[in-house]
Amino acid sequence: MSEPAVEILRPTRGWAGFRLGEVWRYRELLLFFAWRNILIRYKQTVVGIGWAVLQPLLLMVVMTLFFSSYAKQAGVPGLPFYLAGLVPWTFFANSVTQSSASLVGNANLLSKVYFPRLTAPIASVLASLVDFAIAFVILVVMLAAYGLSPRPIAVVVVPGLLLLALVTALGIGFWLSALNVSYRDVQYVVPFMIQIGLFASIFASNVRREPWHTILGLNPMAGVVEGFRWALVRSGHGLGPLVAVSCGVAVFLLVSGAAYFRNVERSFADVV
Repeated sequence: MSEPAVEILRPTRGWAGFRLGEVWRYRELLLFFAWRNILIRYKQTVVGIGWAVLQPLLLMVVMTLFFSSYAKQAGVPGLPFYLAGLVPWTFFANSVTQSSASLVGNANLLSKVYFPRLTAPIASVLASLVDFAIAFVILVVMLAAYGLSPRPIAVVVVPGLLLLALVTALGIGFWLSALNVSYRDVQYVVPFMIQIGLFASIFASNVRREPWHTILGLNPMAGVVEGFRWALVRSGHGLGPLVAVSCGVAVFLLVSGAAYFRNVERSFADVV
């Protein structure tokens, strides 16, 4: 009778320590975590997954009522103008909120079972893609109702911008989830960051005075929001410097966040 295989786990250093191949080997567990997050998020709720639509729709109505002048400047009806920006923003906000709490929420697993720790925040971001898909369908229906036709290049631009939002959410999620293990203050800071980031992203394209335009452009989601509007409702100034800066900052957040996460993850089980 053959003996069971034994896998020895040793800490690694440097770039090899990311073990991205290991995350791929555990892809079934990653998908299970993502599906579980979806089920838990809407468990025992009256509206259920309808919240994926209600969140951006309610924000759209509020912004249209109080900030209609920005849409008028763009020459676009207020409702589709704001919804085009809120759909990717809501995906990002939900991803960051869920991923920042992913390790603390799996405290029992962290201390008892081995699995690639990166799968926890990644699964939270992937789960938010379901909400994005539902909200995006509503956005397409609204564009049709208003007789607005997206630019033909939108079939390429929108997936690219979604990838940019996903990379940004992962980078910030890596940072916050790792910090939240040691500093529970993070759970109180995240909602405040989301509120400030909402206005910094939605209205960044309307601020042209320097240095504020450059400062707001350092927020990667500002480029995503402006790109969605440009591609879907034909407003804004195109995929210019703002999106280029957003891409650079997003990559920096992803790499630095993964590096910090991997550097401190060996202590997660001891302090969570």
